[in-house]
Amino acid sequence: MSWYEFDWVDAFTDQAFGGNGCAVVHNGAHLSEECATAYVRETSLVECTFTGPSDVADVKVRYFLASREIPFAGHPTIATVAAMRSRGLIEGEELVLETGAGLVPIRLNGDEIEMTQVAPQFGDTIPVELVARTISLSSDAIVAPPQMVSTGLPFCITVLRDQEALRQAKLDVDAMRDMAASQGYAGTDMLEPFLVTLQGASEAGDTFSRLLMAPPSPPEDPFTGSATGAMAAYLWRHGLMDKAVFTAEQGHGMGRPGQATVTRVGTPQDITGVKVAGQGFVLMRGQVDLPE
Repeated sequence: MSWYEFDWVDAFTDQAFGGNGCAVVHNGAHLSEECATAYVRETSLVECTFTGPSDVADVKVRYFLASREIPFAGHPTIATVAAMRSRGLIEGEELVLETGAGLVPIRLNGDEIEMTQVAPQFGDTIPVELVARTISLSSDAIVAPPQMVSTGLPFCITVLRDQEALRQAKLDVDAMRDMAASQGYAGTDMLEPFLVTLQGASEAGDTFSRLLMAPPSPPEDPFTGSATGAMAAYLWRHGLMDKAVFTAEQGHGMGRPGQATVTRVGTPQDITGVKVAGQGFVLMRGQVDLPE
């Protein structure tokens, strides 16, 4: 057992108890998946990160759910950089993270932390009726073809007609697993649809989203930075978002409002990257004793 410094950071917010929490374990990237996932379960957070030295970037970051390691995640990236900055570990306004999804450039713009997610990959479209059953809504609540999109982590992007449909959505885990099996994604625990409406939760917002999650994760994610990048790419590609820079909101219905500034790199039909920026609030810090 060894002691590690950690910071608990609320990402995509500038205040305590907003946005999405993430525990950042410094210099713990060498720890086993078994140890890291157990730590996530202990915190009851959706994801945690573990940092370490890198031969190809400024720092290596590993991302973990309660169930497994994933290549990349958005709000933990904001949290990790906010934690490092609060400890004086960042020199200048730019750095690069080594992640399982590749190198992620970071720029500090005042209080905002901006990450450039990789060029989107547009995958399969998913039948509307299968997605509707998964989120316990009628098919006419979905107003565009659901599609798998990734800017580092794949999500089924699903556009709903209004915020009432967004509020009513409930995840049917059995239907989600049936949908995954029928579409060749059997065994995955990452096919929860990312739901978005083209109206903000507040006057400042352009979109409002939810991500309902399956066990062992908590029932809902307060703010999903990686899915926000994929969602933005989908909206631009399908002509549903005219702005090259817009404000995405999530978490308001949970009492954890979060906000991100999303910027397109390239044209709607040739997106070379998606910039997602937000703030991070360091809520607490301490030490944790973890097995090597």
